[in-house]
Amino acid sequence: MSENIATAVLIAQVVGSVGMFGVIWTIQLVHYPLMRSIPDDAFVAYEQQHTRLISFVVGPLMAVEGLCVLAVFFARPDGVPFWATLLGGILEAIAIGVTAFVSAPTHGRLEAGANRDLLDRLIATNWFRTAAWTGRAAIAVFMLVAFLNA
Repeated sequence: MSENIATAVLIAQVVGSVGMFGVIWTIQLVHYPLMRSIPDDAFVAYEQQHTRLISFVVGPLMAVEGLCVLAVFFARPDGVPFWATLLGGILEAIAIGVTAFVSAPTHGRLEAGANRDLLDRLIATNWFRTAAWTGRAAIAVFMLVAFLNA
């Protein structure tokens, strides 16, 4: 990978990862807990809108981040240690896996109606995504700094 391309990929990775870091902490500490305040008769419409609208925020960030994870793993830039690319990939897999196999199906079930137990499960399991994207942000910044200092 050329130096210019590596710089662009690593900066894009930081943007995607730090963006998701901000989104996931907002979701975890503000948005999901506030869902407990939605009246039962408005919950289905709210949940459907949430699912539709959040995709416009997280979709591009997750796509950029995912492509960058693959790029740095398979064409590791100078100065970036292999362990960092491996750890970054593992954290990405955790974040995407929990999203695909836990969070998205739980949101789908919540579209049937308000359910305190499901909402509590969503909040509890979201900590895995929160931890993974926090780690992703840190490792993305680390990789960029390592590259720039090489």
